[in-house]
Amino acid sequence: MSTITAIFEPAADGTLHLPVPAAWCKLSIRVKAELEPVESHDKEAYSAEWRAAFGSIQDESFAPPPRGAARRVEPLDD
Repeated sequence: MSTITAIFEPAADGTLHLPVPAAWCKLSIRVKAELEPVESHDKEAYSAEWRAAFGSIQDESFAPPPRGAARRVEPLDD
């Protein structure tokens, strides 16, 4: 089990994207989330452990590639 605390910026469609370690890419993953709005945050708030595990992009001009339109997803049954 791995516990992380992070601040994510939602995508335009309101989704959050959680990167996982490469070794976990083929595994089912249980996620527990507690969502709390943050007024402002320090870019250095991410721990050295987080940066070592997932890396960081230092180039300020970096922008993610454009995404297509969001697709409709049927809700899960409760």
